[in-house]
Amino acid sequence: GDRRLRGREGDDCIIDVPVGTVAMDIQTGRMICDVDVENRLFLLQEGTKGGCLTNNYLGRRGGERWIKLVMKSIADVGLVGYPNAGKSSLLSMVSKSAPKIGSYPFTTLKPTVGVVRTGDHSKEISIADIPGLIEGAHENRGLGHLFLQHIERTKTLLFVLDVQGFQLSYREPHRTPFETFVYLCRELELYMSGLTKRNVVVAVNKMDTEGADEEYETFVGQYREHLRNLVKVEAIVPVSCYTGQGREHLTQLIMDIKYRRK
Repeated sequence: GDRRLRGREGDDCIIDVPVGTVAMDIQTGRMICDVDVENRLFLLQEGTKGGCLTNNYLGRRGGERWIKLVMKSIADVGLVGYPNAGKSSLLSMVSKSAPKIGSYPFTTLKPTVGVVRTGDHSKEISIADIPGLIEGAHENRGLGHLFLQHIERTKTLLFVLDVQGFQLSYREPHRTPFETFVYLCRELELYMSGLTKRNVVVAVNKMDTEGADEEYETFVGQYREHLRNLVKVEAIVPVSCYTGQGREHLTQLIMDIKYRRK
């Protein structure tokens, strides 16, 4: 039969994506392009010539390619913490975001991004409240890899710790703030080695609660004695989302990290 291809060439298909998007070939797993600048075109799949009189209708069929678009960077700062540590409250305190807040684990089910601007609007930082992880997240327990993929796409890690420690349920052991921090760092490193080598800030939350000052000093002492050579922390900031303690200090600190000279 007649195998010649007739018809005009197809129209270009242009997909608008934000800066920070990575295009991946699903079949090979390889990165096709990294959209790192605005208003630049990247070719994902080349089209072919349609059949017409000038080429004796010897057109070629177009190829097929399955592509996944992934956001490489979703915010300047990612909030890292176990469920109910106060990440959503902290984001609400320092930014104009209004995340869902509750006194039970797993309130946040998808990333919420808030923006903090200076008074003259000359500088701004974006902060992502990402679903709280649980022990075993690197093996995809709980929200696991979904959470960790989002953390991977932030430049500064802001750990949020409950000064009274953390206990997921009555069946789980209670962990001190220092133990919590160690386990969080462990989960990040098991998922992707080097994650804790990024800019790290620790916010010790709920400083309005009874015995908070002593617990805070204990945490700082344990970090300096056991962990400071393994995980470099820019600063440990005592905060209270209830009273607003530490808000200005923490905001200025993460703003300075973004805009400081390399």
